[in-house]
Amino acid sequence: MLRLHMACVGSVVTVEDLASTGILRERMLALGLTKGAKVEVIRRGPSGDPTVFNIRGAMIALRNEESSLVAIQEV
Repeated sequence: MLRLHMACVGSVVTVEDLASTGILRERMLALGLTKGAKVEVIRRGPSGDPTVFNIRGAMIALRNEESSLVAIQEV
């Protein structure tokens, strides 16, 4: 299964599942990373980390270690 950190810049993906637990899971859910949410990959940092995502109209930057916990499906 694909993970969010693997998505190409400019692509739009759908969230399938979260592998995170505890406070990190709560934070991701609060950011809008719920099953079925559409996420657009906006840009990556100079070294490839962090990556900026458009999640339900909000620009959110996630590190690769965080975005690797989000299972996705390409739209």
